[in-house]
Amino acid sequence: MSKRLSNKAPQHHRKHPSTARATGRPQRANLDPCGPTALGFTRADFPPTTRADMEERGWNQCDFVYVSGDAYVDHPSFGTAIIVRLLESHGYRVGVIAQPDWRDPASVAALGEPRLGFFVSAGNMDSMVNHYSVSKHRRRTDAYTPGGASGARPDHAVVVYGNLIRRTFKETPIILGGIEASLRRLAHYDYWSDRLKRSILLDSGADLVSYGMGERSVVAIADALDSGLPAEQITYIEGTVYRTRSLDEVYDYTLLPSWDELEADRLTYAKSFNTQYENMDPFSGKRLVEPYPHNVFVVQNPPSKPLSQPEFDEAYDLPYTRTYHPDYEAAGGVPALKEVKMSLISNRGCFGECSFCALTFHQGRIVQTRSHKSLLAEARKITQEPDFKGYIHDVGGPTANFRQPACKKQLTRGACVHKRCLWPDVCRQMDVSHRDYVQLLRELRSLPGVKKVFVRSGIRFDYVLADTDDTFIRELCAHHVSGQLKVAPEHVSDAVLSVMGKPSRSVYDRFVTKYREVNKELGKKQYLVPYLMSSHPGSTLREAVELAEYVRDMGYMPEQVQDFYPTPSTMSTCMYYTGVDPRTMKPIYVPKSAHEKALQRALIQYRKPENYDLVVEALRKAGRGDLIGFGPKCLVRPTRPHGTKQPRQSGRQAKSFDGHGARGPVGKGAKRGANAIGRNRAGQGREANRGGHRG
Repeated sequence: MSKRLSNKAPQHHRKHPSTARATGRPQRANLDPCGPTALGFTRADFPPTTRADMEERGWNQCDFVYVSGDAYVDHPSFGTAIIVRLLESHGYRVGVIAQPDWRDPASVAALGEPRLGFFVSAGNMDSMVNHYSVSKHRRRTDAYTPGGASGARPDHAVVVYGNLIRRTFKETPIILGGIEASLRRLAHYDYWSDRLKRSILLDSGADLVSYGMGERSVVAIADALDSGLPAEQITYIEGTVYRTRSLDEVYDYTLLPSWDELEADRLTYAKSFNTQYENMDPFSGKRLVEPYPHNVFVVQNPPSKPLSQPEFDEAYDLPYTRTYHPDYEAAGGVPALKEVKMSLISNRGCFGECSFCALTFHQGRIVQTRSHKSLLAEARKITQEPDFKGYIHDVGGPTANFRQPACKKQLTRGACVHKRCLWPDVCRQMDVSHRDYVQLLRELRSLPGVKKVFVRSGIRFDYVLADTDDTFIRELCAHHVSGQLKVAPEHVSDAVLSVMGKPSRSVYDRFVTKYREVNKELGKKQYLVPYLMSSHPGSTLREAVELAEYVRDMGYMPEQVQDFYPTPSTMSTCMYYTGVDPRTMKPIYVPKSAHEKALQRALIQYRKPENYDLVVEALRKAGRGDLIGFGPKCLVRPTRPHGTKQPRQSGRQAKSFDGHGARGPVGKGAKRGANAIGRNRAGQGREANRGGHRG
């Protein structure tokens, strides 16, 4: 028997949920009726998390140990599960250490030393975004931890875990992945410390970083290690980053500015970032080399090629239990699962290319899609869930209505380097069609037991308008909206929208009109809920007042407002740090102080009595005293509302909607983070993954 076959994990029988219920197995008191025990699963149906689990399988040693900052949820919306199950399908024995105690070295040795190496991820979210709001205040809960408890992972989790493993196992290969490692693979701006940081590869003690979408690179790394190749010789795999002390065997590369040059000059960093941005296409991207002191070079290989549809399907058709590990039942399970268990990931990648979005750096611009067959099979599994009520909550991805590449050229020559597909206008070469998505939605809503299929991922409204066939928007309004459709204009000032890479206000206004007309024809009263962002680079108080006037004319105050969150490796974050647009190197205004951010945010929510003083101050500073008065266009009265107290700290006056909830780490944006080693839909959230991308 070959080594590969002898290492193959045993295939455990997984009972269908309906079968588990039919057995009449008694449930223990106080356990989740939809949890693993109620569904008929045991520890043997999950990857080993203890030595006892390994012994039950007859294992003396794992091939790989996966260390994650998240609790283990065996569902394809969670990156750890996909990578673990994928490695298992290739014959590897994989154990999982979920949320180890980073203060205790013994915690990463719980399964012993693996035969081939450790995979390390912070989890579905960047640990810093998971821990802190944009105002850098500590969050009270963590949806990826049993019971939603906070404090189960360290700040900068990948670096901490990597060093802990390296101190414990001196020679064992360590491979980093997931959104946190992927977006820190080269020198990057760290918002929380307000300084530039080195490649995470150097600070973590790891051997490799698997960045972007990791199915191919992770299996290639595993096969290389299994063949006996030392980690330091694995330098050829696309979608990886490695370090070396010599460039003698590195070919066809672009040399980036050195670490010393980056530290010395922010404009140099802006130029370096733009070079990285221009080399993120898997077909045209070049190998990049970033020099560091003491003759160390960090080398980024070109991105992995997009998955074919069969490969994409394979990753989601693996034998998941679709629930959390039994260890978490006493705590009530893992809250993040509830947000995604009744939803479907239909695509990945996004050619929308918003400046505040990290998708270009992570998933890429080439859209890949799952087949109808795969999606329908998963939908049927959802209908068998004991808590299924007839509603599929979402069918989408980074942008729901992208079901094909922007144009055929992208599949052979890649995306255009110096052109955007949708900005400033829709490219004339774009293949605009919703036919496949419409057909998919029709097939899903015709399944037995399905009452309604919602579309809650962001839709790109300029792409909708570019389609000469109105079938999609009519069917969207008729069948896939429940009273409100959330869309993301982000702002209304064309000056700010241009910096964001979003369509102009006139495009959004056209969509609003179209949406109203279609609903009127259908006899439906359904509304648009716009997502708005304050304090983005390019927004002065003048643009913030323009946005406030738009809110006034809408007739209601939006509850969901987010400050721009500078997360690693987005174009907007580079603007925030350097004060220039890296594409043009022209200066750009950046609101940075907590007080100015509070002013801009308060303007959007000017109707809140507690925001009165901030709004008055902002209007006077912007030279818009005409909006203080009693006229129909005024935002506030000349005197503070009776009984309203002046806030003690204006920088914390208005709560930005960047915490947990519909737009926080779990919920609407939760499906969009697709990590490398932790590559998932329930992932990074709109803050973590892109500082606010919403299609």
